[in-house]
Amino acid sequence: MPEITSYEPGSPNWVELSSPDIEASKAFYCELFDWSVYTVADHWVGDFSIFTRGDVTGPEVAGLTSLADDSISATWICYFSVNDADAAADAVLEAGGQVHMEPTNVAHMGRVVLAADTQGAGFGLWQPFAFPGAALFDEPNTVSWVELACGDTGKAMDFYGRVLGWSGPTEMQGVVSTYYVWRVGGRRVAGVVRAAGRRLSGDVPARWMPYFAVPDCEASVAQAERLGGTVRLPCTDTPNGRFSVLSDPTSATLAIIKRRFEDTP
Repeated sequence: MPEITSYEPGSPNWVELSSPDIEASKAFYCELFDWSVYTVADHWVGDFSIFTRGDVTGPEVAGLTSLADDSISATWICYFSVNDADAAADAVLEAGGQVHMEPTNVAHMGRVVLAADTQGAGFGLWQPFAFPGAALFDEPNTVSWVELACGDTGKAMDFYGRVLGWSGPTEMQGVVSTYYVWRVGGRRVAGVVRAAGRRLSGDVPARWMPYFAVPDCEASVAQAERLGGTVRLPCTDTPNGRFSVLSDPTSATLAIIKRRFEDTP
């Protein structure tokens, strides 16, 4: 498919790993997904790396930065495209969320906000200048879907509807509990599920998680384990594909999925 040059506002457009060990993260993901990586220096946000699919000249698919604070756990941050980062930051505050990084320009690439919703799940907002986000989406070894696990799906629905203009959500049956799907302009963009059986306080907060499309779920799980990853949920069938939840060697959580259908969940 052609590379993506723009995203509809409210759509997921980028994911970025905040890691305590940059070199270990590079090694794991470059081997697991056949990625390469290059580094960009920026005066305001510091050095950050960009993963590309294939060789270093390939399409950009994800980001990588160092953790700002050793007390914070490694995590994947899901970003959503917005027309106006400043207005979106205001909307986060008005909806009861928090803004952890005020709107900031990243060179000529775009304007970024780091925020958290009312249940503490962190996410990013991206106003594109020259860089719209991931050049590929829902293709092998790229982000295929993003999902919020939280304690109160009703609060989540209200918050993101106000901040990102999402409609719905539509209810469907999930693996362990009811699953809800949000839409932008009729197109499915993200999911939310109540984290059944988990204590959503203390060391297990609400969180966003990216799904990466893979050609073979079992083969990717085996490769992740060889590379030092941990299986949190074995390969499991859903109406939309076969997926597994993993932790990488730095304990960041991600999911992989072998699509059954071309449409998103």
